[in-house]
Amino acid sequence: MSSLITDLLHQAGGTAVIDGGLATELERHGADLNDPLWSAKCLFSSPHLIRQVHLDYLENGADIIITASYQATIQGFKTKGFSEEECEALLRKSVEIACEARDVYYQRCAGCSSGEGVDGRILNHRRILVAASVGSYGAYLADGSEYSGNYGNAITVETLKDFHRRRVQTLADSGADLLAFETVPNKIEAQAYAQLLEEEDIKIPAWFSFNSKDGINVVSGDSVLECGSIAESCNKVVAVGINCTPPRFIHDLIVLLKKVTTKPIVIYPNSGETYDADRKEWVQNTGVTDEDYVSYVNKWCELGASLVGGCCRTTPATIKGIYRTLSTSQSSRRPMSKAI
Repeated sequence: MSSLITDLLHQAGGTAVIDGGLATELERHGADLNDPLWSAKCLFSSPHLIRQVHLDYLENGADIIITASYQATIQGFKTKGFSEEECEALLRKSVEIACEARDVYYQRCAGCSSGEGVDGRILNHRRILVAASVGSYGAYLADGSEYSGNYGNAITVETLKDFHRRRVQTLADSGADLLAFETVPNKIEAQAYAQLLEEEDIKIPAWFSFNSKDGINVVSGDSVLECGSIAESCNKVVAVGINCTPPRFIHDLIVLLKKVTTKPIVIYPNSGETYDADRKEWVQNTGVTDEDYVSYVNKWCELGASLVGGCCRTTPATIKGIYRTLSTSQSSRRPMSKAI
């Protein structure tokens, strides 16, 4: 199972690049995401915009693109009037769109001999993976609880397994290369995911990425060490890390994770900006610049990160900065043969 990531890292020169923020890029392209489904709304309202954002990230150096399924759930789609079959089709569509973007990218690479387009686009034919995003139960609630991890006493491991089961099965059978369990806010959901992967004998590998607001614990207050240990103990999990967390906390979190896992460390923080949940908007000028963000990358990699990208409010420019930084520090980053 782990050979997928191992092979990618080898071919990428030791560190692979993940894409950046999806929702904010969709909004920049004109999407209206003021909806409980958030970016998943575009799966039926404007799939062409999702495809374009995936392509933008590929042309700025991403080796892994994450599907628009973070907030896509069967339960959420049903509230919009979709049938069970239509809900599952929309989940599969999130992967199909990403695969289409990869195909278009490869076509553009085939027409470029230099590895770079005239406008600075990165067009080198390399291994690209599609990661099917699985957002937390809190993301489905659309009330910000994925940033508190407080689900209440009524929610158990069994409740969460039942909630996620069909969605995980569908995404695992959709043609994605791996599953990305993102913004995992508490220990109980990590336990549910790990058990579900084993019980359902999911055939594609997965990563778990947690979020933190203090650099010590996940957002619920559960220990990062405990959460990392759950991921480490699951054979289906091939990478463990942190996403949607301010960059300033990443150093300490990598150090902690390295104490409990031997698996590759995946890191894709947000821009460090503050989100106003009442006004449902980002507070201006509260994050770091792309230059500052990218300046962290080499240190994260020295500490042990091997998959690096961005989350909320990062852009294709951020990802290009990461790609350029890694290309400079890793002379072995090279395009793949056209035979792939």
